[in-house]
This record gives sequence, C-alpha cells and structure tokens, in this order.
Amino acid sequence: MTGVFLQVRLDSSRLPNKALLELGGRSVIEHAMLSLKRLPVSVFAILTDGASRDLLEPRAARCGFQTFVGPEENVLERYVFAARQFGVSTVVRATGDNPLVSWELARQVLVEFRRRDADYCGYDGPPLGTGVEIVGVAALERAVRETRSSYDLEHVTPYIYRHPGLFAAYRIPAPAAYCLPHARVTLDTSEDYQRLCTIFDELYGDAPVSVFRLVRWLHDRESGTVEEVQEVNDYSSGA
Repeated sequence: MTGVFLQVRLDSSRLPNKALLELGGRSVIEHAMLSLKRLPVSVFAILTDGASRDLLEPRAARCGFQTFVGPEENVLERYVFAARQFGVSTVVRATGDNPLVSWELARQVLVEFRRRDADYCGYDGPPLGTGVEIVGVAALERAVRETRSSYDLEHVTPYIYRHPGLFAAYRIPAPAAYCLPHARVTLDTSEDYQRLCTIFDELYGDAPVSVFRLVRWLHDRESGTVEEVQEVNDYSSGA
C-alpha cells in the first residue's frame, strides 16, 4: 500500500508559520495537500510535531488528510512510525514548504519507482519545490537502524541514496518539458514568499498549477518574453 506523507512543522526560524501563509486564498500547506490528493494512493497524511498539531489538523481534515504526530527532530523516525501506523509499504515524501509540488511529476516518478522495483526514486531537473521522493518503507526502516548521522535523521532519505551498494536508488532525469534545474519555487524566506505571490497571481486558477505551465512561465520571465501558455498535461483529468 502506498501513502502520501507530507512533513510539516511551524517553528521555522527564518519564516515562522510559513506553511500557513496565504497564496491565492489558500494556505501554503493546503495547496500542497490539494495537489497531492490527486494521486491514486490509499493514505494521505501530514507528519508533524506536537507543537504544530492544533493549527495544522483542521486544515488537513478539510483536505482529506489525516494527521500523525511524531518526533520533532528525528524526522526519519517520524516517517517510520507513521508507516507502521498506517500500514504502508511505499511512501510519497513531500514537504509542507512547497505549495507548487506537482502531482503530475509525483505520479510519473511513482510509475518509475514501481517499474524499477526500487527502494528510492526521484526526478532531477524540475524547479526546486515541485518534486517529491518515492521511498520504500523497508529502506526507511534499515536507514533508521543503521545511520548515526543527525543529518540523515533530519532529512530522511540521504542515507538511502548515498549508499547505492545497499539500496536500489535512482535519480532520473525528468522529462524535458518539466525541467528548469536552476529555478527555485520553494518557501524559505520572505523573498521566496513574494516570488510565490507573483506566481500565484499570474497562474493560479483554483486548481493546482501545472508544472509544464510553471516551467514555461518561469522560462519566459527569465528571457523577458511574454507568451500565452497553452497547458499540455496528460493527466489533466486528475486521479
């Protein structure tokens, strides 16, 4: 069974409560959830800590997500405990500071993960903040047993993709139409938030922004051109 686990907490030192900031009439975390809810999987949950639960849980429920509370600093362990509780064997890992996370990319890389019988799979090339990682729970369980690195515990997957001899881990070039590797649409600072406000003002229309449309818009802004972008999306009907 596959589950979407969206990790989020509200104590960012650089931009406190950033997951609750509004873009296009919805909070950052709600945009992420509503995009990922389009994936054809069985479990949808936010993974958070005790201090963040009260503010996040009502929003999660409105978007069809359950709430799991786990260790504050040991995020790898939080994933392992959540996987045990929900009974999932494969995790779609996403983070709550990415309101433009792409369900289209997530769906395609999940297909690659299953086709390759992988322990870990992710795309290289899309704008930072649009992608997800797919990881097997057995690999997470092994990582939490074996790693002694606080970095691995905080960032969840590095132990897996840094040990290719132990795991079937793949970083795959994304389809060319979705690639703009130097672009950044994640939320970490007030400058990031202003950039995202501009993107949502231009592109958001009460449905998740297509990564194809986002990449075209970002490219046109860089080149100083303005084009009418026609959306091309094989999965536009949802899941």
